[in-house]
Amino acid sequence: LSVSTTSIFTRKAKVKKQLLKEVVGNNEWCVNNKYDRSHPPLPVEEIIQRAERWIDREVPYDLLGSNCEHFVTMLRYGKAISDQVSDT
Repeated sequence: LSVSTTSIFTRKAKVKKQLLKEVVGNNEWCVNNKYDRSHPPLPVEEIIQRAERWIDREVPYDLLGSNCEHFVTMLRYGKAISDQVSDT
């Protein structure tokens, strides 16, 4: 599952289902479930069902308030969380 945008100033993004290797190519990647200690993840089946409902749909996108980390944490934890952008 990936969220595709053309620039950081885009207001909408389209959710796509793609193989990870298609998205990252030869680049390195890692799993980062950094909020698991403070927020228990939903059951895997529920995360998948929630994600599949969004495939091929446009979603609001805002770098500060509704970015891709917000989207995936909403799927995983039921709560949109992101510390990618701070108020500093």
